[in-house]
This record gives sequence, C-alpha cells and structure tokens, in this order.
Amino acid sequence: MSSTALRTLIEQAETERDAALARMLQADEAARQARSQAEQLHAYREDYRRRAPALNGRSASIELVRCHQGFMQRLDQAIEQQRGQLQRLEQQAADQRAVLLEREVRVASVKKLMERRAQEAQRQAARVEQRQTDESALRGSFTRNSEMGALMRKH
Repeated sequence: MSSTALRTLIEQAETERDAALARMLQADEAARQARSQAEQLHAYREDYRRRAPALNGRSASIELVRCHQGFMQRLDQAIEQQRGQLQRLEQQAADQRAVLLEREVRVASVKKLMERRAQEAQRQAARVEQRQTDESALRGSFTRNSEMGALMRKH
C-alpha cells in the first residue's frame, strides 16, 4: 500500500473517529438530560407526596384525596417511563463509547502501520546507501589494485 493510500486511509479513519466522538457526546448529553429530568420528577413526586391532603391527621374530602392519589399514580407512571427512557439512552451512550473506542483503535493501527512502513523505508534506504558505499569502496580498491599491478608490470 502506497504512502498516499495510507494517508488517505488515516484521514478516513480519523474522520470516522471524529464522527463517532460527536455521536458519543450527543448520546451522553441526551442521557444526562434524561437523568436530570428523572431526578426532577422524583423530587416533584416527593414534594407532592409531602403535601398530601390527609397527611399527619389533616382532614380532607374524599374527592381531594382521590385526586391526589390519581395524580401520584400518573407521576409514578411518568417516572417509570422516564426510567425506561434513561436506560435506553444510557445504553445508546455506552454503545457509542464502544464504537468510538473501535474507531480510536483503527486510527492507532493505521498510524502504527504508517510508522512501520516509514521505518522499513528508512532501513531500506540505509541498506541501499551502505551497498553503494561498499561498491564504491570496492571499485576504489579494485582501481588502486589495477594501477599497482600496471605499475609493477612496467618496472
């Protein structure tokens, strides 16, 4: 794979990782908002329960008590629905974190591959340079030996 193809691959992997990060942040924010809403519902329910018309020996009409109980049931249903929504959103956030981790591993893998290829190219260039140096030294030695041989034959 060429270095251009590897650069394209790393750019694509980084783009996918960045998109996964954005999705994870959105999922985390949605879960945070759902958690906040669930806490508000619980607090409101507790406050409403404390204001029950027949609490602590206070007298109240049957109609008022039934109305209060009916509203408490609706609050309980809303809390239960919110709990389910929160669980779904927390699972989505966890799923997005897992996807982000996969994308980060992919980016790291491609970068490592690029590093290995660059190191191999450097080693190859060093071998070529060494071979050229060795050949040059050998030619120089051969030339000197040839010249010495020619001088010896002349004398």
